[in-house]
Amino acid sequence: MIRVCIADNQPVVYFGIKSYFNHHSKISITDHFDDFSSVLDDLKNKNTDVLVLDLELDGLNSINLVKSLIKDFPKTKVLIFSNLSEFVYMPNALKAGVSAYVHKTNTLATLESAILKVHDGQIIFSEDVRKKLDLISKQNKGERLYRKLSSREIEVLRYLSDGKKNNEIAKLLALNEKTISTYKLRLLNKLNVNNLVDLVNKAKTLDIV
Repeated sequence: MIRVCIADNQPVVYFGIKSYFNHHSKISITDHFDDFSSVLDDLKNKNTDVLVLDLELDGLNSINLVKSLIKDFPKTKVLIFSNLSEFVYMPNALKAGVSAYVHKTNTLATLESAILKVHDGQIIFSEDVRKKLDLISKQNKGERLYRKLSSREIEVLRYLSDGKKNNEIAKLLALNEKTISTYKLRLLNKLNVNNLVDLVNKAKTLDIV
């Protein structure tokens, strides 16, 4: 039996998944948590085969936390199940070591298939994303910078789009406020805009936030 933990802020998501997999012959939903620290505590004490993780989970402020989790618990496969754009977040999620990325607009049957494949050691992401990654690899450096931001830049951009100030973002990411200012300047340069309003608008146009 594949032991699956659900880490998601939304109760309706958990109960929907729990109901779907009730009496499943191969998959058992063993736990549900709505904050990242509880997930870590659970993984220390229990054997979890697959962690279904929402990137917007409370306490999950950086993809680097996911990378550390995968390093500390290598036997647990991490499957991202999120409303955030797969096109934007999957490349950096892959670098962090996640095994799959399933957007929440997909069916639970798709999630089921992903869990089974991930448990067998496969890496799962959509064909559209695969094509985009191939395209990015063929672009020159200048084009790549425009189309592909670093995971930290994306995180900072998300918080800026939410209306957070530099000092607030610095606390969330445990960084110096000057460092956040540097990331903001890089974002302005890479997205070729001159102010925060245009930066956020450009990010929305490109489906980054």
